[in-house]
Amino acid sequence: MNPSAVIAKLHAPRSKPLPDLIPLSQWFSELKLAAKSHGGILSLSAATAHELLTNPREVGVLHGDIHHDNVLDFGERGWLAIDPKRLIGERSFDYANLFCNPDHKAATSCGRFTRQVAVVTEAAGLERKRLLQWILAWADLSAAWFLGDSAMLKAALTMAHLAAAELAYS
Repeated sequence: MNPSAVIAKLHAPRSKPLPDLIPLSQWFSELKLAAKSHGGILSLSAATAHELLTNPREVGVLHGDIHHDNVLDFGERGWLAIDPKRLIGERSFDYANLFCNPDHKAATSCGRFTRQVAVVTEAAGLERKRLLQWILAWADLSAAWFLGDSAMLKAALTMAHLAAAELAYS
């Protein structure tokens, strides 16, 4: 299974009018609030999200929750994504959750993040820096949602720090 192929299929141009979709800027409003309250890397992520949302590229329909549990084999119908969030925004955003969703141990295993960034950027034809920025923004949006859950918060913040470190070396 190639999640990038499933995502590419979801992002393909449509002949029908678009349904009602939620703009990414609406989703990211919670990160801005969390950054004001907690500062730290949340502030960096909120600023990064603001920059990305102000200057979007390749805008279209987004799934919003692509990860290993939401891409399933439907036999003759092939691999399909379930549980869409009905978003509209930059195509690169849909790839960020691939990094943030595995369990914490797998997501942060030595060298995995850097290797996965290389694989996804090549398979999806994405700009490395832009993908890292979306990972940083998405990870801390997740952190903002999990402020009351220490295990989930730790995982999200770890991914944000990994993305920030990779951006520093870009």
